[in-house]
Amino acid sequence: MYVESPNITLPDHDTIVWKYLDLSKFLDLLMCRQLFMARSDKFEDQYEGTFSEPTFEEMKRLSENDPEFLDRYKNLRKNIVVSSWHINEYESYAMWQIFTKNSEGLAIQSTVGRLKEALRPELDYEQHIGDVKYIDYKKELIPFDNEFFPFLFKRKSFQYEREVRIVTNTSKYDINVHEGLKINVAINQLIERIYIHPKSENWYKRLVIELMNQLGFDFPIEKSDLESDILI
Repeated sequence: MYVESPNITLPDHDTIVWKYLDLSKFLDLLMCRQLFMARSDKFEDQYEGTFSEPTFEEMKRLSENDPEFLDRYKNLRKNIVVSSWHINEYESYAMWQIFTKNSEGLAIQSTVGRLKEALRPELDYEQHIGDVKYIDYKKELIPFDNEFFPFLFKRKSFQYEREVRIVTNTSKYDINVHEGLKINVAINQLIERIYIHPKSENWYKRLVIELMNQLGFDFPIEKSDLESDILI
């Protein structure tokens, strides 16, 4: 369920967000009606869940009288799981390139409001949503008065991602998290429309439509703007 978290900023309700993924992950989402959240220390970016240099120096000072202070934050990375979404009014060519392969894949279009509503209150874990801030890790301070702040800040090199994140602290629950965690979601609320990879073949588009129909879903499928005919 979605829970408001102190001091975490959230884009407007109508802000458009996207998730780019391959067909197998999309079908897993539909069939299980569950959204995968990755363990934060499994991301390619090794700085995930860590602190900037000024923040780390401040934390070392605070830990002088509490030796376990730093260890608690280090261990937190193993228990925080994340689902990342891309904020953009339009689909992104760069995101297609990064998250899909061989001209095959899909993009889910949703909104921040839909994300909140899809995390149904009667279902499983507490979920928090916040937008990611991109800072200079050598100069700028990351607050640490909220356990989720280390996971809502990234280096400026990643600001093209324009992320909003769903985050959960699994240490509150009696579970073992390996690569990640699946959470229950209201699929029809989560997904507003679908875009199929703009360079995919017609057989692939027909396959996606047929599989969705077999699973009982009829999400609107939009033609990619990147697929538009050239006008001369």
